[in-house]
Amino acid sequence: MLTIHAADEVRCTWDDPEPVKDGAVAVEGDRIAAVGPLADVQRRFPGARVRRWPGVLGPARVHEGALPDAPTPRERVHAVLKSGAVAVLAEHVDAPGLRAAAERNDVAVLPGARPMTIARGGRADLTVLDEAGECIVTVCAGRLVHRRR
Repeated sequence: MLTIHAADEVRCTWDDPEPVKDGAVAVEGDRIAAVGPLADVQRRFPGARVRRWPGVLGPARVHEGALPDAPTPRERVHAVLKSGAVAVLAEHVDAPGLRAAAERNDVAVLPGARPMTIARGGRADLTVLDEAGECIVTVCAGRLVHRRR
């Protein structure tokens, strides 16, 4: 199913000098199908489900430090997802079961930090931040994995 994630502003990178106002990202499966103004994306995909989020939609983050403490590896990974990150550094997933928990949740395990971007054809890893920079929504490989209530 194709889903359009829309927000007041879409940034393809967090330092994007020209964010898209009233923008949208169309997601099909685990890939980005389109990025642009909401009206244009809706015209291109008229039957898509639209999820509107308050705030700024941009690429999901890379969690660059140790994963938060929690009782289980699964809960440690979910704490990362709740922060808006969908990738972790390999050096921080050496605890028993942690790498497997990350992989089961489609969290990318990277050898080093890298900039994240939103690009057509790329993996659909998105986050929406409020005005304080706190995560409202995380989309990991096209799946809505966190929504702040």
